[in-house]
This record gives sequence, structure tokens and C-alpha cells, in this order.
Amino acid sequence: MAEQTGRAEAIDAQALEEVVRFTSELIRIDTTNRGGGDCRERPAAEYVAERLGEADIAPTLLERVPGRTNVVARVEGRDPSAPALLVHGHLDVVPAEPADWSVHPFSGEVRDGVVWGRGAVDMKNMDAMVLAVVRAWARAGVRPRRDIVLAFTADEEDNGSAGAAFLVDEHAGLFEGCTEGIGESGAYTFHAGPRQRIYPIGAGERGTAWLRLTARGTAGHGSLTNRANAVSRLAAAVARIGEYRWPVRLTPTVRACLTELAALQGIAVDPEAPDFDVDELLTKLGRAAALVGPTVRNSANPTVLEAGYKINVIPGSATAYVDGRVLPGGDEEFRTALDRLTGPDVDWEFHHREVALEAPVGPGAPTYTAMRAAVERFDPEGSVVPYCLSGGTDAKQFSRLGVVGYGFSPLRLPEGFDYKALFHGVDERVPVEALHFGVRVLDHFLQEA
Repeated sequence: MAEQTGRAEAIDAQALEEVVRFTSELIRIDTTNRGGGDCRERPAAEYVAERLGEADIAPTLLERVPGRTNVVARVEGRDPSAPALLVHGHLDVVPAEPADWSVHPFSGEVRDGVVWGRGAVDMKNMDAMVLAVVRAWARAGVRPRRDIVLAFTADEEDNGSAGAAFLVDEHAGLFEGCTEGIGESGAYTFHAGPRQRIYPIGAGERGTAWLRLTARGTAGHGSLTNRANAVSRLAAAVARIGEYRWPVRLTPTVRACLTELAALQGIAVDPEAPDFDVDELLTKLGRAAALVGPTVRNSANPTVLEAGYKINVIPGSATAYVDGRVLPGGDEEFRTALDRLTGPDVDWEFHHREVALEAPVGPGAPTYTAMRAAVERFDPEGSVVPYCLSGGTDAKQFSRLGVVGYGFSPLRLPEGFDYKALFHGVDERVPVEALHFGVRVLDHFLQEA
């Protein structure tokens, strides 16, 4: 078939069948990441590489650690002078306990128009959608406007050291020319009310600040008074951190999200006004507040306590771990608060740290505008808003190469499908029609982005 030179509707019946089958088959490949290196993505990576090879797209398989495999490929665009676009998705998944599920989490069962299993939304569905789109292009002779670099990564569900971090550190040349990227957690349907479908596109991420707290004291017998008890010192610091109310910090993405969500409710707001009360606005936003509420402040949640070995022995030290998340520009505030909250008897350090991200939105951001247009083409009654992810993705790693990241893995979900609850949750699943919507939106966006 002659090569197309402009946007063409490349999604055909085969693509619609393949996206469902690929999602199901990828789910059946158990790539559970238990942390600490306990994962093996290679079978899924080989599956992806084979699907790409069938479409004459040459994959490169890369490993820092045997079995922790990443796949990178480049689809050449029509305009060699245009900057490349990175499209990334991870191959690993979080653990799932089969006894808790209605179906086996690694069955990939397709039942009543729904694909079930771990990874159905996080994020083997996106991997499958990307494969279906580029294979449809190959059949139709379509090329995108600019180069599309595909990265299917390992280890996103831990710290990325065997995945995106490895690719950035040792294979940066594969991403030459990439200025922007798209990945998970965006452009899914959020039902804010009857007939009100919102599609939040990720345009920011809070930074990761996982902390280790260490309290030291005087070891001794449990029956004796001890004013230098490490456990007591640590417990007091952990309680202060858990109870702390962080001050409001509104980033440009969060301001835009608040303004647009308020407008959808018919509420006029000015986040720059001196008397603006974000908490009052959140109470008026109803369900939609869940999209923005977690990202109007930094946060720090105690998650792990470690101390002692015997009930009648006061240990000389105690340790805790805290999951901290920091908004763009909030690092100094975070450090100052932790110094104050931990106090003089508890030391703290970063256990794992990643940067916060912010991407441009609005009329002056052509890539964001193109994503919005692609979603609205296939759901004209939907409303697209920018939002900041409360957590993080591989976009943090790729940002070190100068890649501006967006969360854009489109799905049109029916009412009752709580996307956020399904992430890492029991009975994770995705409707077939949502996958069909996703491949159409991705095809439309990626051809001309």
C-alpha cells in the first residue's frame, strides 16, 4: 500500500481485535514485581519484541540485570526535522493474591466485554494499545509526523533501577531527539456526576521523597525508667509527622485544574486572590475534588516501623520509613518541616528520591492541545482538564534526558469503573470498549502530534 502523507484512520477491525488479545496475553505473563529485584520481565519483553518484529519494527532488548528486560524501538516519522516523541509503558505489575480475586489475576480472562487481571489498567492495557496502533500503521502504510520512540520498561513498580533509570544512564542515545513523552495515568474517564465525564491529562507529578528516620537512645532493661528510649523518641516523631497539616502550595498545573474543574461546576474562582480558600473550593467540587485534593500540598505518611527484638529489652535504636511526596518547588519547605517534626533526637535521610515534574498546558502547549483534541474527537461531550499525579511514573527518569512528560493512556470507562481504585487493587479489569477507544485516540494523536 502506498505510504500515507497525512492523518489517516488506521484503526481497523484487526487492531480492535488485537488490542484485546494483546492485553489478555500480556496479563497471562506473570511479571510480578515484589521489589528488591524479585521480578522477571523478559517473557513479556520477548512477547512485545515479537509483535513489533511482525510489523517490521526492529526492537532492541536491553538488560542491566538478567531477566529484567526492556524493549526500545523507533518508528520513523515523515518529518526528520521534527523532535521525536517518546511513548513509554512498563511491563511489570504489583503483586496480586489470587484468593482475593473473583477471577485468577493472571488469567487474562475476557468475560462480558471486560478483560480481567493484574495489569489491565496498570499498565499492560497501554502496552497493548501501543502495539495495536503501530501494527495498524504498518498495515495501512501510515507514518507519524515525527519519530515515535517506543519504550517498554522493567521495574517501574519498584525504583526503576533495572528499567527506565538503566536506559537513561546507559542507553541515552536511543532517545536522541525526544523532547516530550507520554505514559501512564491520564486521559481516563472520571465520572464527576451524571453525564459529566472528565478526562484528566497528567501534566505534573509530585516528587518522591521516601525517608528513613533513625532514633538513637540508651539501651537497657524494660523494667527501668529510661528517658532516652529510642522507641519513644521515634514514636513521638512519627506521630508529629502523621498529624502535620502541610500548607497549601498551588503549582501552575494544580491552579489550572482547580480553575477548569470549578468552571465545569459553574463556579468562578481566582486561585491568585488573597482570600482564596482551596479547602472550601474542594468541598464544592464534589467527586471531582478527588482529582486535585491530594496535590494541593506536600505530604508525608509514616508506613514502616522497626525496633527492638525482645519485650523486656529497650533497644538502643529504632527506625521508621515515611512516604513523602513533594510538589514542584516544595523541596525547601519539605526539608524545613521534616527537620522541625523529627526534632533533636531523631535523624532523617532520603531513602529514595525523585524529582517533581511540571509540563506546559493550555493554548501555548501544542502537544497538550493535540491530546485534548484527540480525546474530544472521540468523546465530544467529555471535558479534558490538566492534573498533577500524586505519585510518580517513569517520566521522572526520562526527564533527566530533557523529556517533558505527560500522563496520557486514554480509556473511556463506564460509570461504576473506579480507575484509581483498580490501580493496584483487587479485581483489576478494563472494558473492551475502553481499549477500542484508547487505540482510536492514540492513533489520532500520535499521527500528527
